[in-house]
Amino acid sequence: MKVDGLFNGDLSDAAAEARRLESLSYDGMATFELNQDPFFPLLLAAGETRRIELMTAIAVAFARSPMNLAQIGHDLNCYSQGRLILGLGSQIKPHITRRFSMPWSKPAARMREFILAMHAIWDCWHQGSRLKFEGEFYTHNLMTPVFKPTDDRFGAPRVFLAAVGPLMTAVAGEVADGVIVHPFTTEKYLREVSLPAVEKGLGRSGRSRTDLEVSYAGFMVTGRTPEEFDASKKKVCERIAFYGSTPAYKPVLDLHGWGELQPELNRLSRRGRWQEMGALIDDEVLSAFAVVGEPDAVVEQFIQRFSGLVDRVTGDVVASDADHHRSLVTKLANA
Repeated sequence: MKVDGLFNGDLSDAAAEARRLESLSYDGMATFELNQDPFFPLLLAAGETRRIELMTAIAVAFARSPMNLAQIGHDLNCYSQGRLILGLGSQIKPHITRRFSMPWSKPAARMREFILAMHAIWDCWHQGSRLKFEGEFYTHNLMTPVFKPTDDRFGAPRVFLAAVGPLMTAVAGEVADGVIVHPFTTEKYLREVSLPAVEKGLGRSGRSRTDLEVSYAGFMVTGRTPEEFDASKKKVCERIAFYGSTPAYKPVLDLHGWGELQPELNRLSRRGRWQEMGALIDDEVLSAFAVVGEPDAVVEQFIQRFSGLVDRVTGDVVASDADHHRSLVTKLANA
């Protein structure tokens, strides 16, 4: 199992954090598009590391065009010498239309076409193919020599796709190199919904499970002191509540018989009552979405739940010192 450290700090700290993660035996550094651009930290990290993989987990695809992300993906993969994983996500309709002012329709079909369009662009640049991609949502048929990248030594980056519902998860299995399992996923949902959808998508493309990586950014509630533990629990409960307020994620709650929680969370979110939302996540719900306990126990719990189900994990390992940290990362990696 590969282990990725999550970075969501100041841009000025990105290079130092990348060096730290590499020294602690992490396999990668992951960023996500929440309150900062996901690509700038990876650019800084690429120049300061030699081994770890660099992943956006995720960048919002529909806020951009296939050509835009094909260019960014090429440049970062080239600069990092082939270490970029371009992790994409769709976001939800209100954010795409109201925050980014971009079009929204048929998200699974659109995402499938988005990824295929990027590959057509990369094939043009790296294989010399004529660019002629014409789809329902995207059309790319102009590429003059002056716009082709000159350095093609490392080719196209790998593309991972974040998914919750079975339609998007199947798209990941069909056209992506990996699937990023959303944090708002339980072991039960992973086994009964996500992985069967992955297999369905793999079947469409004639591939097998070994051709695709499953990455999971699971919740961990832990701490070295009672105060740290309480702060971690509060943060995770509020994040679970935030995701749970989204109507598109209600099927995850439904699977456990907690569907009535979603409308109440949504109602509170519309009123901006974020802390009250977190208080609705009781210990039963928390334990389904997160591993909970002291640092060593959390790592052991994660291995027991997900070893053999996922190929890589993104998370914040808590430890007493650098040697302890490195040993916990290695334990996860060997699972």
